[in-house]
Amino acid sequence: MAQEITLKDRFGYMLWMRHFELACLEGVPTREIHGELHTAVGQEAISAGMVGFLTQEDAMCSTHRNHMHAIAKGVDMRAMLAEIFEKSTGICGGFGGHMHIFDAALKFSATGIVGAGVPVALGHAYAARLKQNQAVAVAVIGDGAVNTGAFHEAMNMAGTLALPLIVVVENNEWAISVPFSASSATETIAERAPAWKAHGVRVDGLNVEEVTHAFESAIMRARSGGGPSIIEAMCYRFRGHFEGDADMYRTKEEKERRRAQDPIDLTRKTLISKGLATLEELEETEKSVAAAISEMLSSVRSDSSPLGKDALKYVFAE
Repeated sequence: MAQEITLKDRFGYMLWMRHFELACLEGVPTREIHGELHTAVGQEAISAGMVGFLTQEDAMCSTHRNHMHAIAKGVDMRAMLAEIFEKSTGICGGFGGHMHIFDAALKFSATGIVGAGVPVALGHAYAARLKQNQAVAVAVIGDGAVNTGAFHEAMNMAGTLALPLIVVVENNEWAISVPFSASSATETIAERAPAWKAHGVRVDGLNVEEVTHAFESAIMRARSGGGPSIIEAMCYRFRGHFEGDADMYRTKEEKERRRAQDPIDLTRKTLISKGLATLEELEETEKSVAAAISEMLSSVRSDSSPLGKDALKYVFAE
């Protein structure tokens, strides 16, 4: 399946991810979206590199910054956008909001608790071992999550039992306002992998081809009984930790310099330099994606909101 997905296809996914999140941003100033909204603008290459390798039986456990991961897993974008905009047509009926996207059929889940997705993914990996169905479990986390007890305990068990667990660490170098260099005893996260009998690799998370290769290798290793893997993908979030974050902990110079390395621009240049597409073709693709997302957003905005009388629905067991 993954072999049929070309670099041009992955570029297309990156565009869908970018414009989906830009649509989400429209709901913040209008108060259509309440609470914190976390976006991953600038980190598209990581999720796009995971597209096509996971089956319906494979599980993916994400974070508060989950939209792109959900798209990579195949979650319906309109249902997800409706959930984020708190509509009754949302994938969770509008009750979960953007931090709690959940699709049972695709075994996709997200949590706002830092590091909490790793032990959930571990459970899926152990279930796959018991069922002997060749399924794998993927946990996507940020660099701040690797310093939690949940991460260590889950990795230790995965290594002990050689479970098919893949942990993708989106190392954007900032755990909210704390730089990675100030919170890690090791220079990299990947180098910690041997402590849990796991395979560790650090990749350029702005290079979708590099991410694709690393993820494919981890998938093959997991399915063949090779045990857990940690993929540390270096990246940079273009916006603050959440919408409303003053983002004063990063200098203006740093942000301007790092945002100049846009993974979408880098992939576009690669496609053109390799003769795989023309600038005109890629610009037309982006126009088409932007128009489709705009139409989707307009449609979602016309949907109804959950009824007040259902406020306690799904809160208690019935």
